[in-house]
Amino acid sequence: MDLKISSSVATSGERAAVDAVIGAPAPDEPGALRGGTNLRAVRGGEALRGIRHQLLPVLHSVNDRIGWISRGAINYVAERMDVAPAEVYGVASFYALFSMEPRERRQVHACVDLACRAMGGPREEDLPEGVHPSPCLGACERAPAALVMEAGATVRHELAAPLATGELAALAGGAWPSAESAVASATPQVARGDSTLVLLGRVGRVDPSSLDDYRAHDGYRALARAIEIGPEAVVAEVTASGLVGRGGAAFPTGRKWQAVAGQPAAPHHLVCNADESEPGTFKDRVVLEGDPFSLIEAMTIAAYATGCAHGWIYLRGEYPRALASLERAIAACRGSGLLGDDVLGAGFAFDVTIIRGAGAYICGEETAIFNSIEGYRGEPRNKPPFPVESGLFGKPTVINNVETLVNVPHILLRGGAEWAAQGSEGSKGRKLFCVSGAVREPGVYEVEFGPTLRDLIGLAGGMRDGSELGAVLLGGAAGGFVGPGDLDLPLTMEATRAAGATLGSGVVLVLDRSVDMVDQLRRIAAFFRDESCGQCVPCRVGTVRQEEIVSRLARGTTPGDLALLRDVGRVMRDASICGLGQTANNAIESAIARLGVLQP
Repeated sequence: MDLKISSSVATSGERAAVDAVIGAPAPDEPGALRGGTNLRAVRGGEALRGIRHQLLPVLHSVNDRIGWISRGAINYVAERMDVAPAEVYGVASFYALFSMEPRERRQVHACVDLACRAMGGPREEDLPEGVHPSPCLGACERAPAALVMEAGATVRHELAAPLATGELAALAGGAWPSAESAVASATPQVARGDSTLVLLGRVGRVDPSSLDDYRAHDGYRALARAIEIGPEAVVAEVTASGLVGRGGAAFPTGRKWQAVAGQPAAPHHLVCNADESEPGTFKDRVVLEGDPFSLIEAMTIAAYATGCAHGWIYLRGEYPRALASLERAIAACRGSGLLGDDVLGAGFAFDVTIIRGAGAYICGEETAIFNSIEGYRGEPRNKPPFPVESGLFGKPTVINNVETLVNVPHILLRGGAEWAAQGSEGSKGRKLFCVSGAVREPGVYEVEFGPTLRDLIGLAGGMRDGSELGAVLLGGAAGGFVGPGDLDLPLTMEATRAAGATLGSGVVLVLDRSVDMVDQLRRIAAFFRDESCGQCVPCRVGTVRQEEIVSRLARGTTPGDLALLRDVGRVMRDASICGLGQTANNAIESAIARLGVLQP
């Protein structure tokens, strides 16, 4: 990509897509149409550099309107935002949902990842013409799944799940899946009338589009309580609850909030990580579709406690229903004084912006999210400095994922000590698990920390008729496999850690003996190869070598390959700069060590 503007010119549709996000240019601004003797001096470059964070939304707008991002569109974006064309191209080409080459306006993306493969979904080589392979779409409870996207003045995205036989070809030919929400079916405990649910207590029971219904079911009581007791007391309650991050890192939430609240630099930022891309994970999607106001309330409490004036929801780009649900909720809260310059008349300001991701698993890493929001490639940063000191836009930043945040209102209403009394000594409170695969009732399950793996599979109805347990993937592709002999493993962070496993993001993918475990490992290796951002050599090279070795071993054991595979895994774990490379070998190594897969 050239470093300078080329002769390619944006079409009227491309200009309109860009202008829809950042406004049409004034006559003396870059990108304005000028001709003849009307050669005004161009001004505004310095101010325009202040909207670099609009780059990802602008690229989405072009891609949604046209179906791809042309050289002319890049030139226009570069002019309008005072960003070098090479940088615009570098950002656009980083994300899987964008195309730099012409393509049809209608795109069908079929999931070829772990849960869908296990449930009879297509392999890459089996896809009909016009259908593209996709990593996990976060609809594992209804696997196999596909996402249909159609560009135009009115963009349309719909999820098709579960796929019927022959449906992929029909979707590629122009058919549309049902737009009806299936969030209720994703929570079997709700269908059973389970009255003990807390985090899922409103999902499937309360209208997710109605603020009045939400408030009639205890909504915004927790925010009122927070304002009553003050910021320091809110942080104290969250600390007393023992709440730790539910995205896999398990960092104490109260400690993080306290660190940001005490930072003298201003402003402070709040980021909600809703880029749920770990294969097998779908709990955050269910909450966002079924109870969006709970997240907005939780973010408002977090902002009040830590002095954040603005919040950012970084939402996975493959979640169209969650996007619509959140947009409705935010608009309703703004209209009711629950977001804005004076929240609940309490004298503090807070508002929320949604940033759509664009298909990059690495953006689940906390510092990669910051770069993505700021309009750069979603590559992780070196730490220190840590986000609590220098995060988004170089300012102190609180970052939590969806499940972590939606615990907060319940902690305030019940008290931190009562919340901490649930679960185990090292894993306090309640947890959402994403149970999928060969169980009778896949879905999101809410439990107190501590049931065994056997208990959780039983809660999901047990194994499907005719199925015999072969393995369970805990924590997703970055997690690890356990076998039938591990059914009595308690599902707590300390117990799984002691057993050499992990809970990660809450994935429990149950595989029966009909599943080809070698095929699962090849897919995991291919996933990390594709999703590595390429910034550091151990991960960039290691994930490629890992996939090559697994493929060779799948064809038959080659002398030295198994030892080489493990060596590559150790190098990635010890030398990669972020969690992607550090965990890229976990599941493969666990399958070798626990299940004997790939061994002679």
